[in-house]
Amino acid sequence: MLGNLWIQFAGLGPVQQALVGTLFTWGLTAAGASLVFFVSHENRKLLDVMLGFTAGVMIAASFWSLLLPAIEMSENLGRLSWIPAAVGFSLGAVFLRLADLVTPHLHLQAPLEAAEGVATKLERTTLLVLAITLHNIPEGLAVGVAFGAAAHGLESATLAAAVVLAVGIGIQNFPEGLAVSMPLRREGFSPAKSFWYGQLSGAVEPVAGVLGAAAVLTWQPILPYALAFAAGAMIFVVVEEVIPEAQSSGNGDAATMGLVAGFVVMMILDVALG
Repeated sequence: MLGNLWIQFAGLGPVQQALVGTLFTWGLTAAGASLVFFVSHENRKLLDVMLGFTAGVMIAASFWSLLLPAIEMSENLGRLSWIPAAVGFSLGAVFLRLADLVTPHLHLQAPLEAAEGVATKLERTTLLVLAITLHNIPEGLAVGVAFGAAAHGLESATLAAAVVLAVGIGIQNFPEGLAVSMPLRREGFSPAKSFWYGQLSGAVEPVAGVLGAAAVLTWQPILPYALAFAAGAMIFVVVEEVIPEAQSSGNGDAATMGLVAGFVVMMILDVALG
């Protein structure tokens, strides 16, 4: 059965594959958010460990699934291998920094007066969802670019590697959904409304994924830059949001071990299966 599913999936176009892959990652965001129906109080230490795990997966994916293929592609194309990786990585971080500056958002556990971005009168709920949405844009973009890269038939970018990246991103999206829905439940929202906003934070991933796949299909020369761009955007999110949040409640050691576990899991997935 799995073999038939793989054959059917491999027969899809890269944009369709990117859509399926990012719908999967969105689905796991929703699955994590659905725990709000069964748990009424969050375990902050467990949440910090899961956030650390998320950071580890994103760091490993940035290197093994994005930067390393970008460098290998540049070598095969006869370029200085470090130029596309360095330029794309920098642009990805700058893009997220600019988005961070202009988009009103609020980090988890932060008071309303600590909202970042342009001044706004949006409600706390909306600001929380916007923060996680910003987080999910580079993840969806990374999956889409990976599927688009696989379509070019390059040795360093395979369909299996793109699927592994989608699986890794999906795994770390599970605690992200919970990380949004549980604080909302704690603030008095109903389980249904908390779930709705939790899963909504992942809705941007299919959009970013389709756009990423379409972009690299349209113009192959941007491929190594696009892979590195997604890596730079993800690392920015990890350093700017995920790690500080995981370390903010006195569970730093546990969160760090969660990061190590996430990195190892993603590395094994990519090296063994990708």
